[in-house]
Amino acid sequence: MNDVNETVPFGDFDREFTLKELLSAVKTDKLLSAIKMILGDDSCIKSDKGEVIIGKPLPEPLKCVPLRAEMEAIGFLVVNNSVDDNLLFSVRQLIEIILKSSIRYLMASDLHLETVQSDYALLRQKHQALVESEQRYKDLAASLEQRVSEQVKTIEQAQRQLYQAEKLASIGQLAAGVAHEINNPVGFIQSNLSTSKRYVADFTTFSEKLKNENNLDTLLQTWKELDLDYTIDDFQKLLDESIGGAERVTKIVNDLKEFSSADHSKEEIVDINDHIRSACNIAEIEINKKTVIKQGLGILPKIKCQSGQLAQVFLNILLNAEQVISDDGVISVNSFMQDGSIIVVIIDNGPGIPDEVLKKVFDPFYTTKEVGEGTGLGLTVSRDIIMNHNGNIEIDSKVGVGTTVQIILPVNT
Repeated sequence: MNDVNETVPFGDFDREFTLKELLSAVKTDKLLSAIKMILGDDSCIKSDKGEVIIGKPLPEPLKCVPLRAEMEAIGFLVVNNSVDDNLLFSVRQLIEIILKSSIRYLMASDLHLETVQSDYALLRQKHQALVESEQRYKDLAASLEQRVSEQVKTIEQAQRQLYQAEKLASIGQLAAGVAHEINNPVGFIQSNLSTSKRYVADFTTFSEKLKNENNLDTLLQTWKELDLDYTIDDFQKLLDESIGGAERVTKIVNDLKEFSSADHSKEEIVDINDHIRSACNIAEIEINKKTVIKQGLGILPKIKCQSGQLAQVFLNILLNAEQVISDDGVISVNSFMQDGSIIVVIIDNGPGIPDEVLKKVFDPFYTTKEVGEGTGLGLTVSRDIIMNHNGNIEIDSKVGVGTTVQIILPVNT
């Protein structure tokens, strides 16, 4: 006999159930036991195909009554011929009630399975869509990351070019003043060299006289005629003056080195005060002689920074002050430590900046100067440089009083 509890393949919800399927939802051993208690041991249930579903085949003679779950018989209750008909029909009705109950159970079960399988298929479909979507997002993220990296490189390159343009603009603005400042010492050095050449000629003349003349009086007369006492005294002054001029040129050139490089991106450990002094020296070339730069530089720790860029910031601010300040102007440059940060404060007694202009001073290409006199990038570049050093720059100004620029740099070494 086949096992009636074996798994029944999932079919359509509205299909017709077989006797074997309906009895799969029943504990057949208990059902058989109940039938035997009523009808005796000689009883079994067969399918409409003659297959014994419950019990064992019986010997002849037999009684056989149909079992219906709906309209048509789907099996038979088979008993010994001696079984009372009333009991037989009663058991048949009991079994048919059980079969009808099984139909409702299996229909509900099939409906549940159909729903579960449908939901599962939908979930698998959604899962596959999510997997594909996730892969697309990963591909997009990788592509975006590459594009962002390329854009960052482009922006960094543009930023370096911007710094270079503003730096060259500052140097161009200083060019005439620097040329004049260098021409002055170079001019008197040249003049001193010409005079020194004449003095050397006088000494050469006296040297020839000394070789050929043994008379001391004649030699003394020649010494006086050539005025060699004055020559020796003046020669020393010429040398001192020329050395001072050469040192001045050297100082100007060294200060200009901070600003002449197109890209000063290498980080160095430096004393910020050195670059403040350098910027002040360069700015003094351009500043009206009636304007004074006063320096009050405190003791500062060395920090790791892009020193050329910071020197550019100091120069930009000093030149901005110089361009608006009038006669008898004063620019004060102070540095000190406060709350673990380096503070640089640059104050001028110029005309000040109106509030409506002060709001725009960091905007790219914004300038109040005449066309051709400024790029409008000085403060924009200065702010970017300070922010790249994790610092901050603040400007406070009052019309008729002056302007204060405060730079805050963290100590990172």
